[in-house]
Amino acid sequence: MTDTVIFEKVAKRFGAFAAVDDVSFSIAPGTLVTLLGPSGCGKTTTLRLIAGLEHATGGRILIDGVDVTRRAAAERDVSMVFQSYALFPHMSVLENVCYGLRASGVARGKAEAMAAEKIGLVGLSGLERRLPSELSGGQQQRVAVARAIVLEPKVLLFDEPLSNLDAKLRRRVRDEIRALQQDLRLTVVYVTHDQQEALAVSDRIIVMQAGRIAQDASPRDLYERPVSRFIADFIGDANLVPGTVVAGGVRIGGGVAPLDVAGTGAVLLAIRPQAFRFGMGTLRGRVVKAAYLGSHMEYGVQLDGLAEELFVIGADTMAPLQAGAEVAIEIDPAGVAVVPAA
Repeated sequence: MTDTVIFEKVAKRFGAFAAVDDVSFSIAPGTLVTLLGPSGCGKTTTLRLIAGLEHATGGRILIDGVDVTRRAAAERDVSMVFQSYALFPHMSVLENVCYGLRASGVARGKAEAMAAEKIGLVGLSGLERRLPSELSGGQQQRVAVARAIVLEPKVLLFDEPLSNLDAKLRRRVRDEIRALQQDLRLTVVYVTHDQQEALAVSDRIIVMQAGRIAQDASPRDLYERPVSRFIADFIGDANLVPGTVVAGGVRIGGGVAPLDVAGTGAVLLAIRPQAFRFGMGTLRGRVVKAAYLGSHMEYGVQLDGLAEELFVIGADTMAPLQAGAEVAIEIDPAGVAVVPAA
């Protein structure tokens, strides 16, 4: 089966600046792939290249086996859900969802029937006659999704779709988008700068840095096996800790942690904040700050012989440690990866 989206050495330059620089990837049908990265990394430009809102200055873009590199947006059989939703304020929910169909020449009766079906799929049946101003932010988002999928595109594109929602609503709508994508086997390209959002919804994540792909992997591989210092630092708040492989483990600061890690001599460890355990352990340190966050504690810990303060997450909120407490620390090997120092 042909991959739905294929990038072959695609570049997009604005003058001397390469927003997208020699990028290649493919997206299998029925999968959700997220483009993730900090501001200015090229992820939104990449999405716009798929949509035809930008045109490549190098390479090829194929959708469902067809070279669309030079095709206009209207010729690409893709639909896009924008960050702002872009709903027509004077049109009802039904009219908004019908709009693309009617613009394509579909008869009103058929368009309304197709729109009503998709409105039901996104859980808005009974709200067809409401205006966007009469809907919540989450409901407006679902109208935008219904308007996109009613066209039955080869590829559905999301550009930071949850950025206008509060934290609790973001989680709910995120789960709804993922469930809908899986139920309908939609091919989705999703752009976000939010690491947790990407981890939650994606089959694959393409992390971009300075216009290039820094790592392309499953959410689990990305989190547990980062290939660079940038990835380890960007995904999941890792502590980047220098160490030295010695007999019995890795020397970190003034102690030796019994870790079996790849490498010899000096190494750089990416240690997840949840991997630290207080109580028994060969490392010694002191809590310098403590913050209660409801479901967990967050600590700043100064390890003996280590210059950088560690960021540690503790599960015990009933008997939290206090700033100034002396602690013994061990490290769960499952939360440790060796990354290149550069």
